[in-house]
Amino acid sequence: MIVTTVNVNGIRAAVKERSAENRGLLPWLEKTTADVICLQETRADDDQLAQALAPAIDAGWHLASADPHLKGRNGVAVLSRHPITRVRIGPGSHDLAGPDDEFAAHGRYLEVDTADLTVASIYVPTGEAETERQREKERFMAAVAARMKVLRDAGRDAVVCGDWNIGHTENDIKAWKANQKKAGFLPAERQWVTDLLATGWVDVVRAMHPDVAGPYSWWSWRGKAFDNDAGWRIDYQLANPTLAEKVVAARVERAELYALRWSDHAPVTVEYA
Repeated sequence: MIVTTVNVNGIRAAVKERSAENRGLLPWLEKTTADVICLQETRADDDQLAQALAPAIDAGWHLASADPHLKGRNGVAVLSRHPITRVRIGPGSHDLAGPDDEFAAHGRYLEVDTADLTVASIYVPTGEAETERQREKERFMAAVAARMKVLRDAGRDAVVCGDWNIGHTENDIKAWKANQKKAGFLPAERQWVTDLLATGWVDVVRAMHPDVAGPYSWWSWRGKAFDNDAGWRIDYQLANPTLAEKVVAARVERAELYALRWSDHAPVTVEYA
């Protein structure tokens, strides 16, 4: 099973405005070997997403999505070459939109069963230090951690993929010294990731690339960040222990040139034997 995660930074832009010269999401989908693809920040409702991905769906991909409650914001989805047999929206305690789930309508958490795997596509809020936005991020993090405990204990292979908007260690951000007091690299956020790993979840890309800077998966559109590889590694795949043991390769599909990018994130792909 090959699983890819990518923040598309707007699905319609990824398949249209940035698709000149045979680049963009749809040409990438035609070439990828992935079996399952987690998408974040689609910025589209379910109908708009299905329309944008119509060529892929016609080609046989199965789609599940969680659209955002705010127009043009958030949105997560999963594409699978295999039928999707269960869908859960939001990290709360009920399938689909549970009444006790603050985030059920936010388009930030989608979980599916496909083949013999449970896959979640997650888009953690960006946050902003010492503001209500950060407190909302922390509530979301707490809800996700609770759900991941359930997944870990379920005895089924599971992987939680997406844009976590947190650099876990100094190796995950090029300019880490300048970001120590900013959302995305705050001590409490980094500790949250540490605590998830302590319960058995495995950051499989880091496990395959230990003790190195990166491989980064996000670079600002501005300046020379991409050309200088001044990025952040914030797109993770966290697998349960039994699935993590099956990893044979992990890579970031970084574009060769700035002009060939179709998102400010690059796809992160992991091969599970």
